Amino acid sequence: MFLKAISVLGVSALLASCSPEPTSAEKFMERLSEYCGNAYAGKLVSTDDVDAGFAAESIVMHVRDCSNEEIRIPLHVGENRSRTWIVSQTEAGLRLKHDHRHEDGHADDVNIYGGDSSDDSSETKFVFPVDDFSKAMFDDAGIPESSQNT
Repeated sequence: MFLKAISVLGVSALLASCSPEPTSAEKFMERLSEYCGNAYAGKLVSTDDVDAGFAAESIVMHVRDCSNEEIRIPLHVGENRSRTWIVSQTEAGLRLKHDHRHEDGHADDVNIYGGDSSDDSSETKFVFPVDDFSKAMFDDAGIPESSQNT
């Protein structure tokens, strides 16, 4: 019986040592989910004229709806509550999308835009160049300057 217990412990230790190290995306999602249920005030630090409207408003993000695969973060800009960031895991890293809705809840014409994380990302910083789907939507909507977003 004693040898069986040692054998089971040895196999368990071996299997534990073989488990893969979490990816930077998994570590980031785990860290972000620790903030689930909390809200954080901030401000836009851009000095670009196009961002002046956002810079003048109070900004609050709410980390909500957290799972291992996806975290939703509503973003309030002043009284405007039309935006939600959606961070989700992909096979290659993370994806950031913006769910943009009207006051009555229906989707904006420019919606679910964003991109997948680039190789320039790490477990504490993720970079999301705009994806082709979003570029086409921005072009169709007459805002081609957004096609350069990261």
